[in-house]
Amino acid sequence: MSEEGKIIKINIEEEMKTAYIDYSMSVIVSRALPDVRDGLKPVHRRILYDMSNELNLYSDKPHRKSARIVGDVLGKFHPHGDSSVYDAMVRMAQEWSMRYPLVDGQGNFGSVDGDSPAAMRYTEARMKKIADEVMADIEKDTVDFTLNFDDTIPEPTVLPTKIPLLLVNGTSGIAVGMATNMPPHNLSEVVDATCAYIDNPEIEVADLLKYVKAPDFPTGGIIYGYEGVREAFETGRGRVVIRAKSEIEHTHSGRECIVITEIPYMVNKAEMIKKIADLINEKKIEGISYINDESDRSGMRIVVILKQDAVASVVLNTLYKYTQLQSVFPVNNIALVDGRPVMLNLRDLIHHFVRHRHDVVVRRTRYDLAQAEKRAHILQGLLIALDHIDEIISIIRGSDTPDIAKASLMERFGLSEAQASAIIEMRLRALTGLERHKIQDEYDALCKMIEYYNEVLASEPLQMKIIKDELLEMKEKYGDERKTEVVFSAEEFNPEDFYADDEMVITISHMGYIKRTPLAEYRTQNRGGVGVKGSATRDEDFIEHIYVTTMHNTMLFFTEKGRCYWLKVYAIPEGTRASKGRAIQNVIQIEPDDKVRAYINVRRLDDKEYVDNNYIVMCTKEGVIKKTKLEAYSRPRQNGVNAITIKEGDELIDAALTSGHAEILIAAREGKAIRFPENTVRAIGRTGAGVKGISIEEGDEVIGMVCVEPENKKDILVLSENGYGKRTDLDDYRITNRGGKGVKTIQITEKTGKLISIQAVDDENDLMIINRSGITIRTAVTDIRLAGRATQGVKVINLRNGDQIASVMAVPKSEEPEEAPAAETTENQGEGAASAPETAQE
Repeated sequence: MSEEGKIIKINIEEEMKTAYIDYSMSVIVSRALPDVRDGLKPVHRRILYDMSNELNLYSDKPHRKSARIVGDVLGKFHPHGDSSVYDAMVRMAQEWSMRYPLVDGQGNFGSVDGDSPAAMRYTEARMKKIADEVMADIEKDTVDFTLNFDDTIPEPTVLPTKIPLLLVNGTSGIAVGMATNMPPHNLSEVVDATCAYIDNPEIEVADLLKYVKAPDFPTGGIIYGYEGVREAFETGRGRVVIRAKSEIEHTHSGRECIVITEIPYMVNKAEMIKKIADLINEKKIEGISYINDESDRSGMRIVVILKQDAVASVVLNTLYKYTQLQSVFPVNNIALVDGRPVMLNLRDLIHHFVRHRHDVVVRRTRYDLAQAEKRAHILQGLLIALDHIDEIISIIRGSDTPDIAKASLMERFGLSEAQASAIIEMRLRALTGLERHKIQDEYDALCKMIEYYNEVLASEPLQMKIIKDELLEMKEKYGDERKTEVVFSAEEFNPEDFYADDEMVITISHMGYIKRTPLAEYRTQNRGGVGVKGSATRDEDFIEHIYVTTMHNTMLFFTEKGRCYWLKVYAIPEGTRASKGRAIQNVIQIEPDDKVRAYINVRRLDDKEYVDNNYIVMCTKEGVIKKTKLEAYSRPRQNGVNAITIKEGDELIDAALTSGHAEILIAAREGKAIRFPENTVRAIGRTGAGVKGISIEEGDEVIGMVCVEPENKKDILVLSENGYGKRTDLDDYRITNRGGKGVKTIQITEKTGKLISIQAVDDENDLMIINRSGITIRTAVTDIRLAGRATQGVKVINLRNGDQIASVMAVPKSEEPEEAPAAETTENQGEGAASAPETAQE
């Protein structure tokens, strides 16, 4: 056998190991992973280089067929399948795939529904304006070049991008034994963070988080929870939870619907809708009537119509759990650093980009300096020639050949060959005075530029200033607002930090609708005013409870069955003064046949001294009273707790927070009231039944309870259902033993109607009264004069068409001016008759 045909035996195990390592390194370095400097994989880099330097498809040039671009890239730089190049170019043109697209596509480039783009022979493309910045200065020897696959054309190993592409656009790729998945970020935030790094190279990741809040996805959505984001920024790995952006709206028929306007990144909208529809049909998701995609050119809109009794928040959370309305973006920041795959955190990514830009700026400055010196050298020769033009002409005319003329000029004036050649090729028009000045001005300008370039090359701080200025210019040109919101999950933040501690009015209707409304929305009227519409209710519904609190308070809700529930005020749905509110069963998990009868407003359930030295006093319709330490209610439970054991036929009507030393008044519907000290009631456990507070006749019932602290001088205000009311000094009610029948608190007649409310008030209170038709009036307590305990009082509100008062609440005095008074009333109210003008306002 000849020497050339000799067979060499090798170990197959070693050969496979070597071949596989070579293959895997080729995939890692030349296909799947981006370079940390320009953030691009080879295919994207080759597409942009070919579009710019080979086909001249900058943003100000006409579009060209995609097939031409793909063919050129395949033939010159990327000898793989045409689909690999076209798919990569299409993705660079899709606004839902890239945060800042680099290709300007014309034609069908696919859709967020997963539709395929048109064939490359139909579509056209050119570079986006931002891609011009990626290619800027590539002709100035700013990056290294290598020969292409067949050693015929040079191609760049990296692009001299002014934009930190790896951070702003992210990337994803699967190599051999490793993968990368990097989210996009907001350009303005990344530039600010990079500038902060330039100012302080020792800056920590925690400080960079002040600038780069979180990833910013092109499809918007909501990042839910921040721990995964922080972990990704600090370590290079983390889980970012993304939720669709949704709103709760109402259809024309009044049914609630969930409207989705933004979906998580890389989610196929059509497949997501199909998945939701399948879950509805399989009964895995309850409460949805149907789902409809109403997206158009103006934006995305997916409408989920709910069933009549469905709770929107519950359905939405179910959708988050079972569908891609909530998805996870696993961050894995692996990129090539000096040809090696490395896991990088936020600071590393910024560091390597700045290092690359520093290298580009230095190389560009050297190139510009060399070009300027070369040109200045020529101009210097031309100026010498113009100063000795007659002698120059004589030498040239006396020479037999241009080479002899060049040699003579070089010898006579000490010129270089380049200068001598420029003089010989100089046109006669350069001899004019104007041209002489132009050459001199250009030479002077070049001398200044050469001086500046030398300063830049000698000063690293100046080089960094140039990088920073160019970054700020990119921010000015291409920076925009965030598309993705960041919402902290319940475990990560204190919700109170996001709400001002404003005063709110909480209203609860007879049929159980609750809302909060800013107190400032209610106006003050004179006593006797007809009022303003306070709430939109159904014909058979009316406002039954109205309470005043602030946004940061915790509200304890007590129901007529004796249950207690907890809720922060900011968690109560907000509504306007005229809105109906939300069914309370959708806000707190009370039983369908139960109703809220009282609330207690507390701030510090975690303060042991506070909860141990304050008490909850409760009163039932049958006159039972109970006292329990606040500490028993200091541990909120989602499903509530038993607050008092209610006997059959009885129900809780009121509850109050006391110090343990208050005076308690209990009033009955037939006009009797009893006063006794709180310390005569022993504190018992949360599940106890209580003791007798007042004895009432059969057919009578307790309508309210008042607890007055000794340091707070209060008057007792009572109001009857037909609108008659009065203030009485607390001392007019003698102290008796608990469990007695009480004394008369108002003269009950057919005209006054039964007693409806008892309140403790002073001159700093206003009275808010709501009648059964939903009309609200706010009047100053000072308009209601003091009267004796046994009188019937003055008319506080005019009622129409047999209407009656439904609820009364003493609120802090309003600082707003009163409404203009209307005509005076002439009706005589009897003892304590009205003497102030009355207002009629709808």
